[in-house]
Amino acid sequence: MNFISSLLGNLNYATVFFLMLLESTVIPVPSELVVSPAAYHAAGGNINVFLIILFATLGADCGATINYVAGYYLGRPIIYRFANSKWGHLCLLNQEKVEKSEKYFYNHGMVATITGRLIPGIRHLISIPAGLAKMNYWMFLLYTTIGAGIWNCILAALGWYLYSVVPEDQLNDKILEYGEYIKIAIIGLVCLAAVYFIAKYYIKKRKSNQQENTQDNE
Repeated sequence: MNFISSLLGNLNYATVFFLMLLESTVIPVPSELVVSPAAYHAAGGNINVFLIILFATLGADCGATINYVAGYYLGRPIIYRFANSKWGHLCLLNQEKVEKSEKYFYNHGMVATITGRLIPGIRHLISIPAGLAKMNYWMFLLYTTIGAGIWNCILAALGWYLYSVVPEDQLNDKILEYGEYIKIAIIGLVCLAAVYFIAKYYIKKRKSNQQENTQDNE
């Protein structure tokens, strides 16, 4: 953890890439304290915010690929065994969290790879059920890039905004405070989107049934 703390205190393109790679595996690295502070420094002219988003997203893709490969080749029993092990617990992991990410993936299909990247507690694990389900890798990578890119843009926008209103010694506290509001808003939007698509599905199904009944009556 001291190693990670030292990296968090020295954010550049390489450390952002590496930390976001770790964050997308099972290592408990808070992405809010990586991308937002880096964007904060970018607002001061030290680095480029667009490159921060790019390297953060590439790092997330690489980390997610590690989880995907683990799920694809190791299978559920070994994944569960690791989650319940001492090392798994050190990574703040357990079988319940893996099962939760699996349930979310199977309930929402491949699009869960996008939306799951935005939901706390699922974001860094959603790649495992994608691997377990043998999802096409290139489709997985595309969806992961979209989801991770959206999340990194949100975090970068927060850091950029905070540069003009918060001194650096208060930055991390404000990021965590605003981060909670962002998480609540994202969960709300995902829930609304889920309700919309479910309602759309049932309306379409009802119309299809009505058309079939009409044809039968004729």
